[in-house]
Amino acid sequence: MASTKIDGPGGGGGGAGGGILTNGPRNGHEMAPLNTRARGDGTHGVTIVLTASQRNSLTSVDATGEPERAAWSGKMQFFLSIIGYSVGLGNIWRFPYLCQQNGGGAFLIPFMIMLILEGIPLFLIELGIGQRMRLGALGVWNTIHPWLGGIGISSCIVTLFVALYYNVIITWVFFYLFNSFRYPLPWSSCPVINGTAVEECTRSSETAYFWYRETLDAAPSMDEPGGLKWWIVLCLFLSWTIVFFIVMKGIQSSGKVVYFTSLFPYVVLTIFFIRGITLPGAGAGLMHMYTPKVEKLADPTVWLDAATQVFYSFGLAFGSLIAFGSYNTPKNNCVRDVLLVSVCNAITAIYASVVIFAILGFKATVNVEKCINTNKDILFHHNLLPSINVTDLEYESAMELVPKNETGWKLEECSLSHMLDNAAEGTGLAFIVFTQAIVELPGAPFWAVLFFTMLLSLGLGSQIGILEGMLCTLFDIDIIKRVKKQHVTAVVCVFCFLVGFIFCTGAGEYWLKMFDSFAGTIGLVVVALMEMISVVYIYGHKKFTEDIYQMTGYRPGPYWQWTWRYIGPFIMVCILISSIIFMVIKNPTYGAWSKELGAVVQTDYPNWVMAIALSMILAGVLPMPIVFLMRSFQCLKVDLDIHQGSIRRNETTTSTKVMMDDDDDDDDDMSGPALGGPLTSLSYSDDEDDEDDQPVTMRSSNYGNSLSVPQTNRFNTSSNSKSKKPFKMEVVDF
Repeated sequence: MASTKIDGPGGGGGGAGGGILTNGPRNGHEMAPLNTRARGDGTHGVTIVLTASQRNSLTSVDATGEPERAAWSGKMQFFLSIIGYSVGLGNIWRFPYLCQQNGGGAFLIPFMIMLILEGIPLFLIELGIGQRMRLGALGVWNTIHPWLGGIGISSCIVTLFVALYYNVIITWVFFYLFNSFRYPLPWSSCPVINGTAVEECTRSSETAYFWYRETLDAAPSMDEPGGLKWWIVLCLFLSWTIVFFIVMKGIQSSGKVVYFTSLFPYVVLTIFFIRGITLPGAGAGLMHMYTPKVEKLADPTVWLDAATQVFYSFGLAFGSLIAFGSYNTPKNNCVRDVLLVSVCNAITAIYASVVIFAILGFKATVNVEKCINTNKDILFHHNLLPSINVTDLEYESAMELVPKNETGWKLEECSLSHMLDNAAEGTGLAFIVFTQAIVELPGAPFWAVLFFTMLLSLGLGSQIGILEGMLCTLFDIDIIKRVKKQHVTAVVCVFCFLVGFIFCTGAGEYWLKMFDSFAGTIGLVVVALMEMISVVYIYGHKKFTEDIYQMTGYRPGPYWQWTWRYIGPFIMVCILISSIIFMVIKNPTYGAWSKELGAVVQTDYPNWVMAIALSMILAGVLPMPIVFLMRSFQCLKVDLDIHQGSIRRNETTTSTKVMMDDDDDDDDDMSGPALGGPLTSLSYSDDEDDEDDQPVTMRSSNYGNSLSVPQTNRFNTSSNSKSKKPFKMEVVDF
């Protein structure tokens, strides 16, 4: 054992005195707690213990005695996991609706602009920083600066809220999938009691009745939720059980499932596309959707919708992309991955829109024919038509003879554009509108099984990514990482299942809409904004650029610099401010099902529900300022993760950095192993192999000054201070 003592000035009163570094571990235990103790001889000291250099492979970066960090078994597994996570239900049931409502084909202009200026830059930040640090969301932000640890906690809390209600959608899909094996489909006709169709069904529609009454047994309001619906509880249990078995071993188990969840939706979309374009009315549906309405681009809400859609379609700020990136090899080309996934995401959204509106065009054509036949029957009974078997020209002539003020005849507007304008989004599109179109197809049960299996694949793919991001964040915490992952995953799934009972009542859909509107909106935008600020301005855009270059061989140019530093944060701030303004100005409401009217009635949220919504927003935002204050004032006793967060840095601490800079005698030399230059500090090992195999805290840096802790009086690092005691550093090499 060799022992070397290094004396130097500085040392500081509040730095990292009394710490231990081992060459290998990445688990946050490298140094002892941050309380500097005097040696008794008037000096302060740091002891660094160095073990023999360990040869880690690219897929195993942890030290002996610690569990190896998981890694993708191949490039295809990683790519499909990212695709399965990013391409979700929103591509199927929200993007087509936004296109239709916001200018048709013209909406593609703001969508692509926001994709380039907002989505892709933040996507690379999350994927790149995860790959560079080889840590989850909590570990990454602790490493950049201990004061930023709250970002990881906020991300984890918001992700938990989203995971709670996202799996409920999978629950409903399961219920519909099981009913799709019945012939005829149970939502193809109204139930008949004593020879008479149920009035609630006749007032609405067959598909709406099956959704609100047979599936949800919808309550009249959130104040009257009713009891638990046992069939929904069973399906929810099935959903969480399947999710548990998929994610219980991390990517070792979920990585095998993504081959199905990511590829199968494309197979189904292609089948629907081939069938859809051959149906009557498909061309009319596509023309209605993609005919550009350029005047819509002057509406600011269109651009806001585009920015929001890009943000959520990529699944940004959940921590999942950071986790996925951390399982990559250090030399993976993350820039190429970001571009490929972004293009795939955009193409999938457009492709799905073509499929959806081709089918909806067919449905609208069938509904127009039914509407005209109904009007013909009314006109015949009022002697305006000689029979119901007349030409379209005769029908139109008869319609012109109808008195303008006549309302008792109950004539309907039989317009194709009017029918298409009633297309819904979200659950309404999937469970009401599209199911009605499926009924009209020959062999309807086959198409229903295909459609809901596709939704199930999309939902599971996204849910796997959401939970993986949350669990990876949890395992950055010292206490939790000592427990087997299967046990932690089981506890999380059981907790989510029990909390999910609120979605199994008659007010379940109302609760889901409330969670979707409040739990995963403001919190995610704030987290994303802080992520971009942290990497670009605290970690340093130059250093991050150099990291990307070292990992990929590509140095991000002006496009990346401008979007990271200015455009991206500006768009995030606009989304955040507008979301808050709309939330305050526009009184939040939910659609409650009225049994008497057979229709959805917009209802104000009760005050107690709004209090819960506000609590969820605060729960997703407050951890950031709380951790900042707690760590800035060194509240060690209440911070379970303070010593991991304070030491797991990409640089040395302030105290050791001053000592090492003085010892180097070359303040201007910014070269190092990352740039291929000489090591500017101590040579910790005779092994000159690739620096990627070393723990993050022992790596050199190109921009040493850009990330160091601000040199405040608390750290007392000024070299001109006359009151400093001699600083001693002892390096013990085994």
